[in-house]
Amino acid sequence: MNTTLTVSKHSKLLRRYLLKHNRRFCTEPNPQPLTPPQDDEQRITQTVQHLLETPHQEWSSSQPLQSLLFSSPLPSLRSILKTTRSLPSYCQALNFFQHLRENSLSTNTQSLSHSLQALLELAGKEPDAASRLFELYQASKEWSVPLTVNAAALLIRYFGRLEMVDKSIVVFDEIDLSIKNTHIRNILIDVLLRDGRIDRALNVLDEMLQPVSQSPPNDVTGDIVFYGLTKRGRKGRNVSEEELIKLVLNLGKHSVFPRTNWLTQLVSSLCRNGKINQAWDVLHEQLKLGAPIESPTFNVLLTGLVRCGDVKRMNTVLAEMKESGVQPDVVTLGIVINQLCKLRRVDDAMEVFNKMGEETGIDGVSVEADIVILNTLINGLCKVGRQEEGLDLMEKTKSNKGLVHTVTYNCLIDGFCKVGEVEKGKELFEKMQQDGISPNAITVNTLVDGMCRHGRINSALEFFGDMKEKGVKGNAAAAYTTLITAFCNADNFCKAVDLFDEMVRSGCSADAIVYYSLISGLCRAGRMDDAGNVYSKMKVAGFHPDIVCYNSLISGFCKKKKVDQAYEIVKEMEETGVKPDTITFNTLIAHFCKAGNFTHAHRVMKKMVKEGLAPTVATYGALIHGYCINGKLDDARKIFNNMSSTSKVPPNTVVYNILIESLCKNNDVKAALSLMDEMKAKGVKPNTTTYNAMFKGLKENNLLEDAFILMDSMIEHGCSPDYITMEILTQWLSTVGESDKLKSFVQGHKVSTLTA
Repeated sequence: MNTTLTVSKHSKLLRRYLLKHNRRFCTEPNPQPLTPPQDDEQRITQTVQHLLETPHQEWSSSQPLQSLLFSSPLPSLRSILKTTRSLPSYCQALNFFQHLRENSLSTNTQSLSHSLQALLELAGKEPDAASRLFELYQASKEWSVPLTVNAAALLIRYFGRLEMVDKSIVVFDEIDLSIKNTHIRNILIDVLLRDGRIDRALNVLDEMLQPVSQSPPNDVTGDIVFYGLTKRGRKGRNVSEEELIKLVLNLGKHSVFPRTNWLTQLVSSLCRNGKINQAWDVLHEQLKLGAPIESPTFNVLLTGLVRCGDVKRMNTVLAEMKESGVQPDVVTLGIVINQLCKLRRVDDAMEVFNKMGEETGIDGVSVEADIVILNTLINGLCKVGRQEEGLDLMEKTKSNKGLVHTVTYNCLIDGFCKVGEVEKGKELFEKMQQDGISPNAITVNTLVDGMCRHGRINSALEFFGDMKEKGVKGNAAAAYTTLITAFCNADNFCKAVDLFDEMVRSGCSADAIVYYSLISGLCRAGRMDDAGNVYSKMKVAGFHPDIVCYNSLISGFCKKKKVDQAYEIVKEMEETGVKPDTITFNTLIAHFCKAGNFTHAHRVMKKMVKEGLAPTVATYGALIHGYCINGKLDDARKIFNNMSSTSKVPPNTVVYNILIESLCKNNDVKAALSLMDEMKAKGVKPNTTTYNAMFKGLKENNLLEDAFILMDSMIEHGCSPDYITMEILTQWLSTVGESDKLKSFVQGHKVSTLTA
């Protein structure tokens, strides 16, 4: 490339340079000619002036220029660097470097090295920087011009920015060992991490961590490594938490510690992933090594310990904070109060809260409570049934503006509603509005839920209607869901459906829970047409039924003996990727057994096993019940015997009751009594239903003494008689003149030892 500049170009550049550099050498309007150089700055200025005034082809014949560059004393390395850097273009700087190389003594490589460094700086700013930098590096090797530390750093960094990372590695591998210091290695690690070459970067770091390393890591190393490995969206492979822990510990041995935010991030991640012991070890190893741990890191470890309920280690961390001179902040104390409330140690939490308000504070540190702590404490008081104390606490803190908030009132309203004091909750609702605190959707939903839970569904509906008229904004879907579920549970399906239609008309989006609740309720009530309509609307709304919803529909259709529609639901659920569970199969088996279609029942059971689902006690119970009600007692007993001997699913009380009741109805009372003895031997506890079935059988066969023995057994097992028990025994014993024994039985006394 022709780098010769015209005279006019030289003149323009010279004027611009002199305006920039010569002002500091004169204070008069018309400056005098430059004096002979007395220091570096003057020498640099004069050298640049001559270089710009003289065409570069004439530099060798310019006596003043040659004198400035090569006469004793020789210009300092700083002068050479600044002179090269001060030239207006890369081409001129290259010409100057070549002039130095051609006229310097072969032993004077340091001047050339510093000129090359400045030349690299200028090349890096050129549009074709990549090619120029690589050409210069190759040329420096040919000319035997060694790189300075800064020149090597420039090349490694520039090649990295230009996505020529392989060239950065080549430069690092080829430079002299003496200049591979910590600074150079830090730059290479940064370049490698940015390019996603994690393993190569960690290899360089491992060399720095060796005990005999001449370039150990410093704080900059730590910043580069931790930033590069924790940055979101970075390139390269994932780095495991175990690798990060190892890096933290190894760097810590060189007194290089991660910044607070990075250490906090690591400890928090370990706690979230259930590795609380590793989080504990990391923080304590850092403490041993003298790391300056701050409160945020302690706080995330405390939060992790809270989740585990590890109070002992929480106390240890708090003591270590004090020993380390780390003052607890409002977050720390919030964590402590929250944990104490969860453990129902509300008095201890109150003590911490009260100390926060004292002048001496906690351990001499004054921390002002915030709204989160106040609400946590009030919520804790409400959960242990101390709503009145929570209310008093709110009243005491009202003077501190900003502490009492909608959430505070919501905690109290919820607390009173849960213990049935709905009226007190409504009073608080009125009071919060008087205090200028606006209720939100949670306030309304809490009151609606409280009223519904305590059977005041119509009051809840009326209150919700008033709130809508007053324009209380928020998530009305939750209130609608609560009301719809409450009306379904009360078997008022007409009102539930009306509310659902109103919800849709009002533009309020129903969530999946609303649909599930309504479908389940309608199926229980046998209103399958309505359930089907809601089911269709749910699919149009974009919701997918879950297994519970599918099972409700299948059960509903089976109860209505619409088995074909039940199988359509089964087919649909399989097509959508929802696999039938044991409840699905048991529902179908129970339906076929009740209908006496045992061939289909066993076919369904075989499919159940094929799908990898083991038959449950409910499966066998359905088969036994089906055989019993269809008069096939021998088949029922055969399945029962298989359960007792070979099956991994032993019969429970319900299964025994089915067979005992069937035996009694068939006048085989002795076999039924034998089953009761078997229940006792196998540790299966009879219930009221068991005894009622036996009493009916014994009454039909007038086996009075056996009945007395069972009455004593019933008292011994603490099994309370119900109205059916009393009806059977009253009719029987009064007829045979044993009313006194009935009275003794009711009073809890044994009767089989009394005289007739």
